[in-house]
Amino acid sequence: MKPEIKNLIDVSRFYGQKKEYVIAGGGNTSFKDEKHLWIKASGVNLGDIDENGFCVLDRQKLNEIPNQEFSDDPVKREDEVKNALLKSRVNPDLGLRPSVETSLHNLFSYKFVVHTHSTLVNGLMCSNQAEQKTIEIFGEEVLYIPYSDPGFVLFKIIAEKIEEYNKKFNRDPQIVLIQNHGIFVAANSVDEINAIYSDVAKKLKGTFDQFPENIEEPVSKKLTGVVPAIRMLLSEEKLKVATAFSSSVIKNFISGKEAFKAGISRPFNPDQMVYCLSEYLFVESSSSEEEIIEETRTKIAEFKSRRGIFPKIIFVQNEGAIAAEDSSVSVGHLKDMVNDFCQISNFSENFGGPHPLTGEQAAFIENWEVENYRKKVMLGSQQMGRVENKSIIVTGAAQGFGAGIAEILFNQGANIVVADLNEEKGNEFAEQLNTRKTKNRARFIKVNVAEAASVESMVSETVLSFGGLDVLISNAGILHAGSLDEMDQKTFELMTRVNYTGYFLCAKYAKPVMRLQHSIRPNHFMDIIQINSKSGLKGSNKNFAYAGGKFGGIGLTQSFALELMPFNIKVNSICPGNFFDGPLWSDPEKGLFVQYLNAGKVPGAKTIADVKAFYEVQVPAGRGCTPEDVAKAIFYVIDQHYETGQAVPVTGGQNMLK
Repeated sequence: MKPEIKNLIDVSRFYGQKKEYVIAGGGNTSFKDEKHLWIKASGVNLGDIDENGFCVLDRQKLNEIPNQEFSDDPVKREDEVKNALLKSRVNPDLGLRPSVETSLHNLFSYKFVVHTHSTLVNGLMCSNQAEQKTIEIFGEEVLYIPYSDPGFVLFKIIAEKIEEYNKKFNRDPQIVLIQNHGIFVAANSVDEINAIYSDVAKKLKGTFDQFPENIEEPVSKKLTGVVPAIRMLLSEEKLKVATAFSSSVIKNFISGKEAFKAGISRPFNPDQMVYCLSEYLFVESSSSEEEIIEETRTKIAEFKSRRGIFPKIIFVQNEGAIAAEDSSVSVGHLKDMVNDFCQISNFSENFGGPHPLTGEQAAFIENWEVENYRKKVMLGSQQMGRVENKSIIVTGAAQGFGAGIAEILFNQGANIVVADLNEEKGNEFAEQLNTRKTKNRARFIKVNVAEAASVESMVSETVLSFGGLDVLISNAGILHAGSLDEMDQKTFELMTRVNYTGYFLCAKYAKPVMRLQHSIRPNHFMDIIQINSKSGLKGSNKNFAYAGGKFGGIGLTQSFALELMPFNIKVNSICPGNFFDGPLWSDPEKGLFVQYLNAGKVPGAKTIADVKAFYEVQVPAGRGCTPEDVAKAIFYVIDQHYETGQAVPVTGGQNMLK
């Protein structure tokens, strides 16, 4: 790898990982030598780009493009320019598509170019005094470009302005600011690029009497309460993912209809439109959750009828924002974009107030194939799985059986809440899942299933993360073996609280969310699933505390099923055999093999191997149960819409129902 390409990767990731400069697939970077130009391919994320994310082009062919004749029709012209850029690729077989701004990067005589959509810069560029304040703050050595439709027309304008600049200063500009777009910085080293960006930020911040930070605020109970309903309203064609959020800057623009209209009702730049669309809903009724839901229902229907698509951003007066999209990753981009354009509008007040795109300018972006392609590549195709886009809580999922189940569901497209008391292992596991190149996400939420407030909070946080709750898997449990002589009341009651009461609390706080979802979308089926045990089907010697809780759990399952089926909430128990390879059994200090050996539960057993062999021989299938075995039963109860209140054995034939 050329050292310059390594530098290009480093500078790309540096800005690409900072949301104040780049969100999603926005921005681009390049390096050039005499023969070739390396530029970030369209739709590739700067934050984790590697050498394979850059499209390499022949500069001689790029230099010929400005002299070619293109159609006067904007749509045909941009398609012709796109094809000319594609023909300039050195390695077309790689399938990478060069950025639409490639020719602009090629204009600069400097080796490196870093283009970003800096929030701070766009506070100036999307303001009414953009040109005047640019000259006041930076002087004439910064090149300011009035807004033009992006693409070839903008390139020609900038090419002409750079030529004029060069004649005046005998060099190319190193800073180009484009109205309602962003900033280009060019230099012969990445160190100089960084120094220029730092100086730009310093000068802009220096214009504020008090620099306005954007502080994230807690989401109100009212807004949390309406999110599952709004997610269902937007899931008419496909199950969506949603989130709710609020911040100090967002609150500036949702105190009333006029504040919203004046500040953030129209888009500021192409990036905003690519992800958020050009129009957002504003819901004024906020006296009750029911009123918010009903007004939102009416406005979504009107939006869909008028535009043929569902809205992606909904602002609720004095409460905050709700974003919904086809994947959790996409929803994350929407949230970042909303915070970005609200802050842009907020910054713009320092420069004469906001200057959004006109309707005509917005229409061009909305219909531009280039931007639609960028979004398509960036977001990718959502993986199709058996539980795609379902919001699923798995309690006790930091390790063992729960982690195995959660991973399998995640691999099938679910958004997973890893709920557990163990913060270290839970966060580590969720982060491990999120390193995969998928569009769904996992999140760790600390929970004590034996405490009502903790479980209620877990459900609320799930709603805020993914928009609702489709499946709750009550898996958390503890086991302390012992005879009547050995078992004390404290241990017995602890096991009962976790294994029995914990299941009750999970069902109790899942019900309101699921019932609300049913009221909006009656054909949507949901599930509460208890991971029970073979010990819930048959007594267990010197393990009565565990077996008793599991027996009781099946009673809860049958009773919950009768109560909840009218709302299309199915309730079932899965009764696995022994997961011998998990920490519950195999932990060398606290595992059941050690406990059973010490308790003398297995006659004649002298070693852990003796205890394991004793249990394996009791299974007709000849082995212990695995998470894959249990997951198949979970998929069965989720997939079918007719069965509820069942205890499904997954025991390798060890327990057979009559």
